[in-house]
Amino acid sequence: MTRIALLQMQSGIDPGRNAAAIVEAAKRAAGESAAMLFTPEMSGLLDRDRVRAAQNVAREAGDRVLNAVRESAAREALWIALGSLAIDLGDGKWANRSYLIDSGGNIAARYDKMHMFDVDLASGESWRESNAYRPGEEIVTAETPLGRLGLSICYDLRFPALFEALGNRRCDAIAIPAAFTVPTGEAHWHVLQRARAIEASAYVIAAAQVGTHEDGRRTYGHSLVIDPWGEVLLDMGGEAPGLGFAEIEAARIAEVRRQVPSLANRRQMPD
Repeated sequence: MTRIALLQMQSGIDPGRNAAAIVEAAKRAAGESAAMLFTPEMSGLLDRDRVRAAQNVAREAGDRVLNAVRESAAREALWIALGSLAIDLGDGKWANRSYLIDSGGNIAARYDKMHMFDVDLASGESWRESNAYRPGEEIVTAETPLGRLGLSICYDLRFPALFEALGNRRCDAIAIPAAFTVPTGEAHWHVLQRARAIEASAYVIAAAQVGTHEDGRRTYGHSLVIDPWGEVLLDMGGEAPGLGFAEIEAARIAEVRRQVPSLANRRQMPD
């Protein structure tokens, strides 16, 4: 059994305050014997005003949230799956980038969000992520205290080909950090998260943003941990930020894969 912590956040427009919240959560998680801490998408900055946000988006080496979290991981001897940060690529575009940081503070893996959230919702909300961000092109997995962890971010959840690839790579767990809108969360969040866990016969760990943010947006919350059978082990609700804990059991993965060997039985579909 491996204990993990999830930080449900209400990130705002000040990276310093957001970094402090993560650092405090890391200290608490380590004190509660967690081996890993998971944080949401856009942990370091949630600001829909891109002119204002640009003042706080830096290249990787100079990102103050990333540097603070790396120092915290080393200090607490804790792995941190930093859901994502906005990173300046130096060519007029940003990356929505997830970082896996080991217990020595080293960057063990990076993943750039592949699917851009370009949508007009019935609620009147309009999002054009591709105006600012460049999509990633690589599937990323890494070895962690939980076994092999696959990385994804938020809107990726809706694209099963990515999760089929992560299943084919025999991931033991998949991180799906998010800042889901309330209308789409109410409709699809739980059912899609459970489906991804069942399809990959893996744990799904989905740390989420929650509540009304400084920039005016509302996010759905309900940070989840789901086991390979599709059972919800943790649901942090949609009301407030906080720190939650769950246990990851390697034997449960093997048990489910014996009972429903869908990964072993999978066939290549004809064109």
